[in-house]
Amino acid sequence: MRILNTILFALLTISLSNCKKSSANTTNDENEIKVVKQTDAAGFNYETITNDPTGLRLYTLENGLKVYLAKNEEEPKIQTLVAVRAGSTYDPADNTGLAHYLEHMVFKGTDEIGTLDFEKENTFIKQISDLYEQHKAESNPDIKKEIYKKIDEVSQEASQYSIANEYDKLVNSLGAEGTNAFTSSEQTVYVNKIPSNELDKWLSIESERFSQLVLRLFHTELEAVYEEFNRGQDSDRRKQYYAVLEGLYPNHPYGTQTTIGKSEHLKNPSMEAIHAYFDKYYVPNNMAIILVGDLDFENTIKKVDDAFGGYKSKEVTHPTFPKEPAITAPIKKEVYGPTAESIYIAFRTDGFGSEEEKMVTLIDNILANSQAGLIDLNLNQKQLVQSASSFTNFDKDYGFHLLYGTPKTGQTLDEVRDLLLNEIEKIKKGEFDDWLIDAIINDFKLSRVRQFENASATAYEYLDAFVHFADWQDRLALLDDMKKITKQEVIDFANKHYKNNYVEVHKIKGEDSKIVKVENPGITPVQLNRDKESNFLQKIKKIESPSLQPKYVDYKTAIRSTDTKSGIPFSYIENVNNDLFELNIIFDLGFDHDKQLGIASGYFDYLGTDQLSPEDLKKEFYKLGISYGINSSADKTIVNISGLKENLDKGLELLENFWKNAVPDQEAYIKYVEQIAKGREDGKTQKGNILWNGLLNYGKYGENSSLRNIYTIDELKNINPQELVDKIKNLNNFKQRTFYYGKDIEAAVGSFDTHHIVNSDLQDYPEKIDYVEKETGGNVYFVDYDMVQSEMLFLAKGSLFDPNKMAASSLFNTYFGSGLSSIVFQEIRESKSLAYSAFSQYSTSRDKEKSNYLYAYIGTQANKMPQAVDAMMDLMTNMPEAEEQFNQAKEATLKKIAADRITKSNIFWSYENLKKRGIDQDNRKEMYETIKNMTLEDLKTFFNENIKGENYNVLVIGNKKDVDLKALSKLGVIQEMDIDYLFNYEKKKEDIKL
Repeated sequence: MRILNTILFALLTISLSNCKKSSANTTNDENEIKVVKQTDAAGFNYETITNDPTGLRLYTLENGLKVYLAKNEEEPKIQTLVAVRAGSTYDPADNTGLAHYLEHMVFKGTDEIGTLDFEKENTFIKQISDLYEQHKAESNPDIKKEIYKKIDEVSQEASQYSIANEYDKLVNSLGAEGTNAFTSSEQTVYVNKIPSNELDKWLSIESERFSQLVLRLFHTELEAVYEEFNRGQDSDRRKQYYAVLEGLYPNHPYGTQTTIGKSEHLKNPSMEAIHAYFDKYYVPNNMAIILVGDLDFENTIKKVDDAFGGYKSKEVTHPTFPKEPAITAPIKKEVYGPTAESIYIAFRTDGFGSEEEKMVTLIDNILANSQAGLIDLNLNQKQLVQSASSFTNFDKDYGFHLLYGTPKTGQTLDEVRDLLLNEIEKIKKGEFDDWLIDAIINDFKLSRVRQFENASATAYEYLDAFVHFADWQDRLALLDDMKKITKQEVIDFANKHYKNNYVEVHKIKGEDSKIVKVENPGITPVQLNRDKESNFLQKIKKIESPSLQPKYVDYKTAIRSTDTKSGIPFSYIENVNNDLFELNIIFDLGFDHDKQLGIASGYFDYLGTDQLSPEDLKKEFYKLGISYGINSSADKTIVNISGLKENLDKGLELLENFWKNAVPDQEAYIKYVEQIAKGREDGKTQKGNILWNGLLNYGKYGENSSLRNIYTIDELKNINPQELVDKIKNLNNFKQRTFYYGKDIEAAVGSFDTHHIVNSDLQDYPEKIDYVEKETGGNVYFVDYDMVQSEMLFLAKGSLFDPNKMAASSLFNTYFGSGLSSIVFQEIRESKSLAYSAFSQYSTSRDKEKSNYLYAYIGTQANKMPQAVDAMMDLMTNMPEAEEQFNQAKEATLKKIAADRITKSNIFWSYENLKKRGIDQDNRKEMYETIKNMTLEDLKTFFNENIKGENYNVLVIGNKKDVDLKALSKLGVIQEMDIDYLFNYEKKKEDIKL
């Protein structure tokens, strides 16, 4: 959950604010946090905060719009967030899901974006709106169906004048990444990451986009939202989370209504109510523009003001809700579903920015910080549960502190609950180390250093402050306020606030009787007009953007090397940003060479030395602010540490001591094997694991795959744990290499030479198993699973990896299969409403000796599957040709490459990936030049040679009672797969059918 690095308080040497919270009128201490009001060269007033590591300038335009600007020049991009203080909490009780559905509709355009003739189109949109009001008011189901048919008919007329996904085409043509939006309790946020030279175009588009709401293509998008509702019904974790909220907030919208909304409300929407919500909340004094990246402050704020300064403000009043009564006794709830059992225990708290937030956040990290928390050490390290942790959430009115756990085999949820609550009892009694609070605070500070280096992470921190009406200086001072908290105050707070005042939700494995089954409404496909463009799009295309040229990495000079006394290759890249480091000792030896390695590296995490218990060892690393790990993959094992450079020597000394002197623990090994066994059982209940792991690997390799080459549980039980310890210790006898990212290279090498001692004659690696990829075609592999939706993946083996196909495949994916403006998404979701999620991708192999693969995915309700399959197969056989859309995809692909920057330690790891493909240089240059010269005819040739006529294995997971197996049989021979067989697990006796 959280991976945070900590250090001793006395050793913290980062340039982050370390002072008392203050107001604008406090004394001028060099470390204090205070507001400074200034005026820029263009005459715009703004606020800054002293000692702010993010460098925020906070502007407020005359119409009340908040503008958060911060500079980050690591890459020529800007993370953009357009935030509205309005979410599902403010949905009318009889129209839940409204804010979320409105979020979807804001992508549909305006009277300028997405239309060929708005005056004519709007006539039909008004008719549709009136019909929906009739539909909502009508109680007779037969009449409702007739009205819906009329809505469908009029929607066809309206679609003559609409251009589907034109907004997505617009931002895609800028080279935007991560185009999306999300809605939660009190916010709706629209996201793009754009090349910095495209700021003018982006502002023009967004200024128009939020100027008004046009509810075009309404009924097809509504069906997509209903598919999203179905996905939520298939998520046991989401159901469990909603049950927690219901228990914590029985009278507040946090608990009485969900973001996605109720089924009956989704099926009976009001376009008038959606317009009213937009008009009420989507006003400048209730919104913020957040821009973090490669920008110029003065020029940017002037452009933002030009784009949004003309918006008219309105008085905004957010609803207030009655205070929830105290919880005086545990509230128990149960939810059911096919996944493994688990328990949530939640305590209600005060909201964002409250004094309780600070204390609860601190207590949460005393319990779980992924390394030395009480739950980490007492439950996970000692393997008393299958897994456990905790987290917090704070909204405007309330928050909560949630502990969660999954049981071991034979363990009840009540037993897991008692173990979790017992860790809180230890806090009440003060049974935690005195140094832990200081270490946690500094852990947060180091985490902030990493966070504020990242433009996107910084933008989301500003977002939290805006949405919750918080002052940025208070958020910066939060850690200093927490640092003042004493151990006794923690004890007193825990005794006062953590009593029998919790909600516990048991997730039980079983059939959910509350599932809502949905009819296929039989939507007539709407026109896409993909070859048409609005006047607005044509105007945007004429805007000249400043030139942005690609920058490529010269790996041979960017990755430097030096000598070590042992002769081990030592590659390094200097960290010029801060005093953090990472050191990786790399063995090109993984579990495809020796399948014991994966077991051994996992077991090592539960061991200590002859001098230090496992728990004490983790504490010592935590005190140093060092994270460590031994991780094995198919072809590599990496031993690594990371943290503050100042503690590298002590951290490496501790790691090498552990590595050399680890002692086996028979009891820990027995528990570890039990954990593996339970993990396998739990994994069999996860539909994502079944499809994307079990079925996908079987579709590629059949019976002989790395996934299935495993030890049985009985075989694991018979392994002597000393063998596993020796396996890791003996890694040092093999050839190895090192990569270091940090400062003071000479000191790092000196520390490495001192502590990492190896033999002069290192061994070669054993031979790696080569798993043969099977030919695809004619097979339908089906798994019966209790779910509302059905998911299917078409899989076709292509040719061996060829670097010359990388450019064309990248452009093909942008044009055809990936993203909101792609052909597949438009046809299957936008036009036909046959799926919530649909995509296709030509995936180039990551290994020069392996094949490329073609994927096509559909996630839809079972009664739409036959139609969705036909639609997908038609596309995979006959690629629609749209010249303008191709040109937009080409421009987008080129702009993304131009704005792409490989930096920091990513330089080394990207080069590692290229070398696996047999490439020893930055091939983006070749790709860029190739794409620049490609035509639609070239893409058609690529399609005909690599996509058309491919033979598919079809991988399907769904409820056998709902899936049309006869329709599936047209795609190949259906083989219903046993999940144990897929993963090569041995069956338990109770699973064997006699």
